[in-house]
Amino acid sequence: MTLEWILFFAKPLMVVLLLVQVAPIMLMVERRGSALMQNRLGPNRVGPQGLLQPLPDAIKFLFKEDFVPGHVNKFYFFIAPIVAVIPAFMTFAVIPFASSIMVDGKEIFFQAAKLDVGLLYIFAIASLGVYGIIMAGWASNSKYALMGGLRSSSQMISYELSMGLSLVGMIMVYSSVDLMDMARAQGGTLISLGPIDIPKWGVFYQPIGAILFLVASYAETNRLPFDLPEGESEIVAGYHLEYGALKFAIFMMAEFINMTTASGLLVTVFFGGWQLLPGLASLLQMSGLHGLSLEWARIALEAVSFTTKVAFFMWLFVWIRWTLPRFRYDQLMSIGWKVMFPLALANVAVTAVLIHLGVL
Repeated sequence: MTLEWILFFAKPLMVVLLLVQVAPIMLMVERRGSALMQNRLGPNRVGPQGLLQPLPDAIKFLFKEDFVPGHVNKFYFFIAPIVAVIPAFMTFAVIPFASSIMVDGKEIFFQAAKLDVGLLYIFAIASLGVYGIIMAGWASNSKYALMGGLRSSSQMISYELSMGLSLVGMIMVYSSVDLMDMARAQGGTLISLGPIDIPKWGVFYQPIGAILFLVASYAETNRLPFDLPEGESEIVAGYHLEYGALKFAIFMMAEFINMTTASGLLVTVFFGGWQLLPGLASLLQMSGLHGLSLEWARIALEAVSFTTKVAFFMWLFVWIRWTLPRFRYDQLMSIGWKVMFPLALANVAVTAVLIHLGVL
């Protein structure tokens, strides 16, 4: 089997295996993070400092009785979690977690799928995930679950407009929708201020766009303070009210993977993507490596840089969850249509003017 065919199967498989690990790790981070913020201990019994707690949690989800209420539409009730989780896996496929390397005369790209329209692909596929939530709400045959599904649908429509427009400015700046090209364009230094070098990250070109995308990503992933589709104090548990055991775990996995994709896209477009963190370039130069060994070391450090940035924004999801209260539904819609949408349009207009004047 040639190198091309090996990479064809190996890269998607590696991405899937890594994404599967996100749910148990983030579940542990959420539990310990909330305990830290509330001056509690959190899980601290299984393994050193409770680090093995995700293992019994996973076993519980796998072997817990999978009770199916008699009043649900069984076919759609069963496939709804699958419809929600598949787009979550598919969207991360085009996000590059390192640059490229030449091996035997062939350029290897470190993303599961190298698409010239990667940004458009993410928005096309990510929109499908809400169908799983709507399907779950309708198939559950419960007014609370149906209300959660309807909330998720209207929330997705309201905030996806602002999210898309927040990236239009960066598309205009980079003149590309290829995520690998966007990450490459952020290499180098924007401004040198003595010993401090300001990198050419997208956030310094489009700070308003970065903020809009960050806020919209919380609404698109149904995370606090935008978790109205599953608001416990209003509609019990929303769209997954009737779900338990493995099917509930699949919904939870889809949410965590969507968080990972949103964080990865934010990092790629606005925070340098796989560009090395400060100090790692000097470490690479002092390593004494040469040739292909140096190239593989560079790829490893780029992957570490990308993972570190994504991990920070994943932690920010947890931080915001245990800091801000849930919005009322009228506040949710008001922010989306009266604040973020006009601001995103104004940002695109100002960016166009600055590009025409040669400032950007």
